[in-house]
Amino acid sequence: MEEVRLLLVDDEVEFLETLIKRMRKRRVEAVGVRSGEEALKYLQEHPTDVVVLDVKMPGMDGIETLKAIKERHPLTEVIMLTGHANLEVAIRGMELGAFDYLMKPMDIDELLYKVEDAHKKKKLQEKRMQRRKGVEGHEGPGD
Repeated sequence: MEEVRLLLVDDEVEFLETLIKRMRKRRVEAVGVRSGEEALKYLQEHPTDVVVLDVKMPGMDGIETLKAIKERHPLTEVIMLTGHANLEVAIRGMELGAFDYLMKPMDIDELLYKVEDAHKKKKLQEKRMQRRKGVEGHEGPGD
């Protein structure tokens, strides 16, 4: 599989560090940040395929962060992480464009499968957009 550029966003430092290590063991280059604000700054400078985003964070929460990501980076796929009490919030995230959600604590392999699926979806969307641009670029006088 093509390398996935993965950003993990969670305010729980221990959880975040563990997740990064476990993803890297599976040969996924993962980077972690601890807030929605940090995630948006990171995304401005580093093209990213998939963001795994915790719903409940101090400051800018997961839903606000999701909205901002989708507004600024519409092709970046987002997987929401939520606790049992926040299931409605995760569903709201899906309505706002999240690719999927997982309940904490989650199985690392299940997360990996969702990340791979989200990456495939992003690559397909990019190919469709390139094809559209190619078609539009060939239209003109005499076509």
